[in-house]
Amino acid sequence: MSDVPDIATPVRTQAIMNQFGINTKKSLGQNFLTDINILKNIVAAGDVQKTDNVVEIGPGIGALTEQLARAAKQVVAFEIDDRLIPVLDHTMAPYDNVTIVHNDILKVDLEKEFAKQFEDVTAPLKLVANLPYYITTPILMQVLQSGIHFDNIVVMMQKEVADRLSAEPGTKDYGSLTLAVQYRMNAKLAFTVSRTAFVPNPNVDSAIISLTPREPLAIQPRDEKCLFELFKIGFVMRRKTLWNNLTTAFGKGEAMQAKLTAALAAIDLDPRTRAEKLSLERFVELHNALFDAGVYNV
Repeated sequence: MSDVPDIATPVRTQAIMNQFGINTKKSLGQNFLTDINILKNIVAAGDVQKTDNVVEIGPGIGALTEQLARAAKQVVAFEIDDRLIPVLDHTMAPYDNVTIVHNDILKVDLEKEFAKQFEDVTAPLKLVANLPYYITTPILMQVLQSGIHFDNIVVMMQKEVADRLSAEPGTKDYGSLTLAVQYRMNAKLAFTVSRTAFVPNPNVDSAIISLTPREPLAIQPRDEKCLFELFKIGFVMRRKTLWNNLTTAFGKGEAMQAKLTAALAAIDLDPRTRAEKLSLERFVELHNALFDAGVYNV
């Protein structure tokens, strides 16, 4: 497809937008990349091969989709904006290995949709995308909690969110998203992207983060769904103690307080501790202690 001109140039991007009467929607976090080198670096960071299935979320007018199509076995891209479907039908016409799914990624049963759309479900699966910034966290949480194995996840996001993914305990960036990501993946900042690389320019700088599967923790949780909920509970009121957040979530009755006290004592955890001080492993210990104390049995 080398004879097909790249979408990702300022001139062609504007021409496509003019042709279809498209204006970017701030409400959908639409900012179109117009730097071909950045797009190629994203594909390289994902180590996308001709043997790979690739999922993309928010393809826009298809600039990254095009680069993925040239590198991958098959690309399935999810787009929510009605206006962009005819644009993508046009820009992706030269590529017979691209499927556009007109749907809200947050409302999709990922496992069923992937089984339906990918021709070879045994191929390595990767997620490579310029995520809509306003729903970056919900998308990542959905993907990570789906239980689907991704060989690599390479996504562009707001730089301050990227900083949270690789944060260490005790730092200001450390939180529930950090824990949810690091429970399944190793997070590495690949490179940063200036706001000038987009049309229109966003008011923030961006970063590409690479997530690769990690080895399972030495200590395993009793219930993964409850563990992910505990990550959120711990940081509902960031400056409050664990005790405050736990009693707010589970209840302040005498019986519940006794269960919570027993759980914390079982792992020698001071109730005055703040969640930001706990490592991932310590959070799993806390979850298991809460589970064994019957806290979840309500």
